[in-house]
Amino acid sequence: MTNQIPDEIIEQVKNANDIVDVIGEYIQLKKQGRNYFGLCPFHGEKTPSFSVSQEKQIFHCFGCGKGGNVFTFLKEIDSFTFYEALQFLAEKQGIELPQTSIKKESSLSEEDQQVLTANDWLMKLYHHLLKYTKDGKEGYQYLKDRGISDEALEDFQIGYAPNIKDFTLEFLTKKGFSKQLLVKNGILSAQNDHDVIDRFRGRVIFPIRNAIGKTVGFVGRALHDGVEPKYLNSPEGGLFQKSKILFNFDLAKKHIRKENEVILFEGSVDVISAYQNGLKNVVATLGTALTESQAKLLNRYVETVVLCYDGDDAGLNAAYKASQLLRSVGCEIRIAKMDPSDDPDSFIRSNGMEAFQNRIIRTSDTYMTFYMRYFRRDYNLKVEGDRIAYIEKVLKELSMIESTLEREYYVQELHKEFNLSHESLMTQLQSYRNNQQNSRDNHRYNRYTNKGNSSYQTKLHPAFINAEKKLIAYMLQDSYITEKVQNDLGAAFNVNDHKIIATHLYAYYEEGNPPDIGLFMERLSEDHLKKHVVEAVMMTDIANSTDEEIDDYIRFILNESNQNVSIKSLKEKQRIAEQENNPMEAAKIAMEIIELQKQRKHMH
Repeated sequence: MTNQIPDEIIEQVKNANDIVDVIGEYIQLKKQGRNYFGLCPFHGEKTPSFSVSQEKQIFHCFGCGKGGNVFTFLKEIDSFTFYEALQFLAEKQGIELPQTSIKKESSLSEEDQQVLTANDWLMKLYHHLLKYTKDGKEGYQYLKDRGISDEALEDFQIGYAPNIKDFTLEFLTKKGFSKQLLVKNGILSAQNDHDVIDRFRGRVIFPIRNAIGKTVGFVGRALHDGVEPKYLNSPEGGLFQKSKILFNFDLAKKHIRKENEVILFEGSVDVISAYQNGLKNVVATLGTALTESQAKLLNRYVETVVLCYDGDDAGLNAAYKASQLLRSVGCEIRIAKMDPSDDPDSFIRSNGMEAFQNRIIRTSDTYMTFYMRYFRRDYNLKVEGDRIAYIEKVLKELSMIESTLEREYYVQELHKEFNLSHESLMTQLQSYRNNQQNSRDNHRYNRYTNKGNSSYQTKLHPAFINAEKKLIAYMLQDSYITEKVQNDLGAAFNVNDHKIIATHLYAYYEEGNPPDIGLFMERLSEDHLKKHVVEAVMMTDIANSTDEEIDDYIRFILNESNQNVSIKSLKEKQRIAEQENNPMEAAKIAMEIIELQKQRKHMH
């Protein structure tokens, strides 16, 4: 793929897109020393082990081992092909790619690409009908009555599907899309009489976009009471998976990063209402409970999630379940307190955005305050037994909070409300904490004894392997060192992958290329070789290298290589002695091999 695009174009695009800025659009990064760290988006973790080097323009996860340059990251995170990643980054910086002889590979199947194109045409059609035709007047009026502005109609590309059963069929088939494709992917609905009709006819249409702004499905809202279902979604499929998509995430993510906070609603209309009134860091689930996939997506971007659900019992229950899920993936949460008769959209329309910000968002409860309020409903606190059960439940939850200050604050609240001594509450709280600590210790012990010490041992390499890793890291960043290694060591690396990388490096520099880790990595087709490269570079600081150190590494690697040759030669002599029925000579050679292996082991 890359040989169809000039290296200088790839280099221009890469240099125009700082890897910290690009990855910072997907996960929250914090600078520690020379590098940036965050939670790895490729495996579950609560302690950041994902490192990004601005100086070297590469990333590496010390947990799962994934690593590479800015192109690699996009290929991993969004399943892009190299060309899609290159095109995405070029468009961000206004760089025009050459169009001749470029094979525009796609990570999507041909069918999914057609569906995306059909969705895009349909989004534009529905939006045009809503704004500029008589057919769309009823839908337009409905949206105006709901307080949705013309600007919001544009931002969200809201539309209207006319109540004509074959309107969409005729439009899309004239564009070249097959009826079978449209039915299979839920754009059209097949009837029992083999007739085909528009799935969303007579409804206001809300396009659903993925994280990079591609329309992957639609939600249609009925205009009249009694029409069921009130909301109709595109069917679940490869492109449209409600459990993985958050409404408005594509528009909100830059505001989420800026505010380091996201407000999570239950409904798309709540999002539109807030967004058009200036509150931009807002997203919503698509008519379902929050999923682990969505929670992890939010956790990649922000520390704090504000849950702003309806104030009725259903909203409280949903907020509690969402809070548990968000906390389990590492998010700090707050829960907005709405009156039982209120929802965010109606509150904003009745009271305005300033009141919503001041009275709802900024006064939202901490998790423990919400927890106490949520479970208080289950107890009659006038009854002694219920009071004790409630206090014990709150103390058990408090015992899992690490902040001493926060635990003290809520113990004081219980002390004041229930007139119990501070000492007795703290004693009970500490008892729960001790039980939890014992349970955690047992879990860690069992996990350690079951796994043994294998995970540690796998990271212990013989000294010659570490020498080869160091040498490769220096070669990647200095053509002079590479030339010296080529002259003194050649291909005498003992690890086959290191030998392959070194051979590629010799050719890379001979072509006159500059020391550029990212550019070199694009020449490696095997992922495991790229992993070796990133791992070596992230763990080595070339500024501290000396000629003596380089010479020592070369000498050490050559010694290992010579010993390997000697052992192989002796084994061959042993085999010949055994074939010639000379057991004394074979035994003598075996002793020499054992002695050499002992020397090797002692050196390592």
